[in-house]
Order: sequence, then C-alpha cells, then structure tokens
Amino acid sequence: MKIYYSNAHSMHNPSYEVVDGGVRTPYLETPQRMDRILSVLEKQPWAELTPQKECDLQPILAVHTSDYVEFLRSAFDEWQFEATDYEKQALLPATFAPRNTFHRPRSLLGKAGYHMMDLSAPILAGTFEAALNSAACALSGAEALFSGDSAALALCRPPGHHAGRETCGGYCYLNNASIATQWLSAKGRVAILDIDYHAGNGTQEIFYDRGDVLTISIHADPDDHYPHFSGYIDETGTGAGFGAHRNFPLPDGTGDDDYRSTLGQAIQFIQEFEPRYMVVSAGLDIYEGDPMGTFKISLVGVHNIGRSIRALNLPTLFVMEGGYDQDSLGTTLIALLEPFT
Repeated sequence: MKIYYSNAHSMHNPSYEVVDGGVRTPYLETPQRMDRILSVLEKQPWAELTPQKECDLQPILAVHTSDYVEFLRSAFDEWQFEATDYEKQALLPATFAPRNTFHRPRSLLGKAGYHMMDLSAPILAGTFEAALNSAACALSGAEALFSGDSAALALCRPPGHHAGRETCGGYCYLNNASIATQWLSAKGRVAILDIDYHAGNGTQEIFYDRGDVLTISIHADPDDHYPHFSGYIDETGTGAGFGAHRNFPLPDGTGDDDYRSTLGQAIQFIQEFEPRYMVVSAGLDIYEGDPMGTFKISLVGVHNIGRSIRALNLPTLFVMEGGYDQDSLGTTLIALLEPFT
C-alpha cells in the first residue's frame, strides 16, 4: 500500500491552543503524531512510503473559495506588519462572525474572524505550506486509486474534515478528504465515510447539496462535543443532495458492539449508493483512552472497522484525521489498515 507523506507538516507547530474557558494548553495536534505513525509504518513490509506529488491550487479551489485560500496564504505575513501591540507568533482573532453574516471585512482581524471558526486553528508562518502539502498527500492518494491501486493512505497533517468552503477550525485548514473526493468525483460516484470521533462538519457543508457524493459521519453526539453546531441525525442534505448525507451521533462510552451495529447501517447506505470510490476520513480518536474522546473502541474493534470497509470491495483512500494518544496511534492505524494489506 502506498503511504503518502510530506515533511512539510512539521512547519505547522503551534505552541498552545485556547480551550473552553480561555485556558491555554499544549497543542495536541503536534508533529510528533506523524513521527509516531511513521515509526510503526516503517516496520511494515506492505507499507510503501511514497513522496506526495506536487499539486497546484486548481483542485483546492474546486473545494475552497479563492478569498479563503488567499487569506490562508497571506494572513501571517500581514499579521507581522499589523501586530505591533500583539503577540506575533500566531494569528488568532477575538471576534467571530455570527450566523447570517453578509459582509466579509477588509481588515485582517475582521477577515480572521470571518474565516476562523474557533481558537484551535491559529495561523503561523508555516501553516499554509503545511496545509498545502497535506492536501497534496490526499490528492496523490486519489490519483493512485484512479491509476488502479486498491487502497492508499494519505498521512495528512494538518487534518481537514472540520474545514469548510471558507472556514478553518478544529485543527483543520484545507479539507483534504473533500479535495481528494472532488477530484475523484469527475471519474465516478464517491462515498465518504468519516469515522473520526468528531462530526465532519466541513465535509458535510462542502457536499451537502450534491447528489453524486455520499457523505456519512459516525461521531460523538454534537450536543455535548465539538463541533456542537453540526452532525445531528436530521441533517440529511438539501436540494440534489437530499438523502446523500447521513449523521450517526453516538453516546459517550460507545463500545465495539454498538459501534459495529451503527457501522452496519452506514455500510448499507454505501452499498445502496453504489459508489465507484471510497474515501475514509480516518480519525483514530475513537480508540479507548484517547484524550479527546470518550468511546471505548478496542484495538480489535478498530480492526473490525477496517474489515467492514474492506468487505465493500471498493478502491479506498484513507485520509488521516484525528487521533491524539501518541503511544497507541501507530498501532491503531495498523489495525485499521491490515485488512487491506
């Protein structure tokens, strides 16, 4: 299996994040996550570590607005000129756009509040370069499927499934899975299965009115967990996309048996959709003991998730999302991928 990976991910390395209540804590989405994964993958005889292909902005602009991409590209440099009375290490706004916002401000902090959903996605000097290469990993995996590979893994960092058409948040800047899916959708119908602990709100937004892409997210109940405002069971698509999106919110403490039952329902939707390609947003924060989750999915449970996806017999691209228990992250990813090796 080809594993697409870029060293540019380490260019994005925030020193802290601001959590509920305004407390600064160490940033959990660290470069060390990739180091731990690679240390395990390098020992696997089936893992073919492959440099990502270069990509231009065209496939990214097919998913994200040009204003948003330009903001990500230029915001940090602009901040260095404007932040005379502020900390310059990272751009974070204090004002966020409410619902039904009609104007995109001209000022940098105004644009930041317009495009940034929360305080977990600061923009640093290397953020755009890291995000661009992360998207390139996903696109390289999509091209591998189109070329005939049965499976591929895109080791994307930063992750992407919380990024919307013109918003970043939840550690995510460019929606890697959606960018790969958009590229593949010109070749045939695509199903996205998001197994991250948190709802894939960005992916939902991007494809919500599309009928040629099926999006399914299995996640913690957003009433109690991030992203809070998306991921509910009654959100099923609109217009041509009505019925082509499904959310499966699950309660705290969900274990292997209940997760397997829910996954079975998701698999049935995928089979009925009859896609040509499968994209999996592979968040491993569902694993028991992850500091960001409450599920109790065992290593065997993660392996069985991989088996269920494999049984669909579709060309499948795994796109790395969350997973923050660094001691187990590589082992858990191997468990998910083994049925494809």
